[in-house]
Amino acid sequence: MNQPAFPRADGHIIADDGDQLHFCSTCAFSQACLSEGMDKRALNDLHVLVEHVGPLHAGDHVFREGDRFEAIAAVRAGTVKTYVIDPDGREHVLGFHLPGEVIGLSAIDGEHYPCNAVALDTVMLCRFSFPKMAVLAAKLPGLQKHLFRLLSRDIGRAALLAGDWSADRRMAAFLIAFSQRLAARGFSPNRFQLTMARTDIANYLRLAPETVSRVLRRFQQDGFLVVDRREVELVGREHLEELAGPVLRQ
Repeated sequence: MNQPAFPRADGHIIADDGDQLHFCSTCAFSQACLSEGMDKRALNDLHVLVEHVGPLHAGDHVFREGDRFEAIAAVRAGTVKTYVIDPDGREHVLGFHLPGEVIGLSAIDGEHYPCNAVALDTVMLCRFSFPKMAVLAAKLPGLQKHLFRLLSRDIGRAALLAGDWSADRRMAAFLIAFSQRLAARGFSPNRFQLTMARTDIANYLRLAPETVSRVLRRFQQDGFLVVDRREVELVGREHLEELAGPVLRQ
């Protein structure tokens, strides 16, 4: 497929200070900096911490459980899956991280990463040394506040699927939340690719893979969406939002 996995909704640049200090237009940190009113000096202090990493290819690990925690990273392009392996050798998917989102936050309270992070496709990252960022955050309350906000968002997202929800509600919530996260970064909310395997989606939603396929097929028959392999178009969004509402607390 020639088109990008996450098409842009428009050409809006979230962060550009007009003076050769450019942040990725999807970056969670750039949006936070501007919304907190940081001046150019503060923006530059954050910018010099950035180390561009990649490309990583599908199957390459960003970090592994037990690796020493030294940095967090913003996804510039591609999708990253986080997961753990239980004592019986079974994989448990914790989440999928999209362009502009941050990985590694779950390690903040310890010295080692508590999970694995692996690229699902071609991934580019902006790496931030966490010890240096912590020093900077102590000087910039806006940055510190945003780090806590990002961590809280990750925790809240993980808790959403803990309830005893039906397969239809779980799948609808996954699609709508995925769409909302893309929209927040300026990507199309209604047309995108599910870059992760169906088995990974099923694992994350705690459903059988055949159940995920059956629900997607029924959603398509009911006119809620159009599926072409991994490409998804939400054409009956209001119906999906109604199903997802109780799960997403909307």
